[in-house]
Amino acid sequence: MKITPKELFVAFFRIGVQGFGGVLPWARRVLVEERHWFGEEDFLDAWSLSQVLPGGNIINLSISFGARCAGPAGAAAAFFGLTLAPLLIICALGAIYVRFGELPQVGRVFGGVSAAGAGLMVATSLRMAASPRMRTPLAVFALAAFTLTVLVRWPLLLVLAVLVPFSFFLVWWRAR
Repeated sequence: MKITPKELFVAFFRIGVQGFGGVLPWARRVLVEERHWFGEEDFLDAWSLSQVLPGGNIINLSISFGARCAGPAGAAAAFFGLTLAPLLIICALGAIYVRFGELPQVGRVFGGVSAAGAGLMVATSLRMAASPRMRTPLAVFALAAFTLTVLVRWPLLLVLAVLVPFSFFLVWWRAR
């Protein structure tokens, strides 16, 4: 299926508008469930790669997916589609906060929005954790990465340095 830069821009613009402050749930919904541009496993692969590259995860995903679909023009279209709406929204919110930030109602609104964003991230994480990949022996690496980064508070680079060689070995050993 050929995806044009215009289609990429529109899809990622919609993701940026709907997912402001928590884009992953909307990106997964649009790319996997609605447009069927990714299968569940392909999305997880692309998301995993996006997490280890420097920069914002969803930005990395948009650029790599856009480039895969339509080359440099697709990468640019997906990137600008994803970032244009949030840029405009954050400028507007910043102006509102500068003008009215001392009002307690404004603080409560911002608190509610951040709680909703956190809830969306938890729901999406649970949905992704229910994928078939998480029912394999390789799921132990996801659990180990979570434990080491969140609970033990190791730096991500150290976690990767420890877990990646073991995961490569396990995949190689299983393929023999």
